[in-house]
Amino acid sequence: MTPPVQPETQARDRLVREWRPRGLLDGLARLALSAPLGVALVALSGIGHRWLDLLAQFTAPTLVATAALTALLALTRLKLAALHGLVACIALFMAVLPQWFPGGPAAEAGAPVVRLYSANLWARNRDVEAITASIRDADADIVVLIELGDGPAGRLDEVLAGYPHRVATPRIERPSGPARSVIASRYPLVAIEDRPDGLHAVGASVRTPAGPVHVLGVHLTRPWPFQEQWGQIEQTLAIGAIRTDLTGPTIVAGDFNSVSSARVGRLLQAETGLRPAPGFPGTWPSALPAAAAVTIDQVYASPDLALARRRLGRPNGSDHRPVVVEFTRAAA
Repeated sequence: MTPPVQPETQARDRLVREWRPRGLLDGLARLALSAPLGVALVALSGIGHRWLDLLAQFTAPTLVATAALTALLALTRLKLAALHGLVACIALFMAVLPQWFPGGPAAEAGAPVVRLYSANLWARNRDVEAITASIRDADADIVVLIELGDGPAGRLDEVLAGYPHRVATPRIERPSGPARSVIASRYPLVAIEDRPDGLHAVGASVRTPAGPVHVLGVHLTRPWPFQEQWGQIEQTLAIGAIRTDLTGPTIVAGDFNSVSSARVGRLLQAETGLRPAPGFPGTWPSALPAAAAVTIDQVYASPDLALARRRLGRPNGSDHRPVVVEFTRAAA
């Protein structure tokens, strides 16, 4: 006769059966969370190696994804894995702090505010109506356009209606299609002489209500391994050389193909003394929710300017979101 199974034994066996799959899921989740924690540690380390720098570009979307996974783990009561996720989220948040909250000088009380619109339009973007509506909606005083393709360039008076003062680069061939860069303003401007240093940039000194401001529109190459290893660094040094020749308030805007806290962003700040506008929410790719996008489209300002506000502009048909910032004189 088989002895009866004691209730304590049955409960223990049931607990073991339930624990095994949950333990496996918990272990797998903790293993998966080592990847975002690694991204955070790479970004916090400041190591500029090209491979590690690629990881440092994606701290913001990694934080969003990790926070969502951690919330799911907490709801399913995988407590140890959720704790690991929380640690990863904290490390990632520390890594994105320099992007999202870069700091900067306070604004001078009562100083006039100038609004700037900056966008990488994507050379193949022929949606003139969307581009025009986006610029009109921003109601900016200065417009910086990168990768202006042949379609909208042929209707520039329509796209930039209300901006009579303009300076543009020559049309150049790019892998994504022929394009040019433009600075347009409601106020008079004088072109900044182009430099033969390989940097694709357009520059102008604009007579704004807040005083004369030098404005550069730049487009840095994509990071290695898609382009040459030193391309971005050489172009960043070229921006530094231009900045050395300029005295007074300066704005540098455009597509940097790097977040402000990664290698190129840190180098740009060190070479120029410029400070980035806050980098949340993100700008690229525009197909993703802005909170999960990467902020490679930025506006940097010299210390004598205060960045009063930053937001995303209305979609313009590009794979990049436009950026709208307001700036004024910094308090003494």
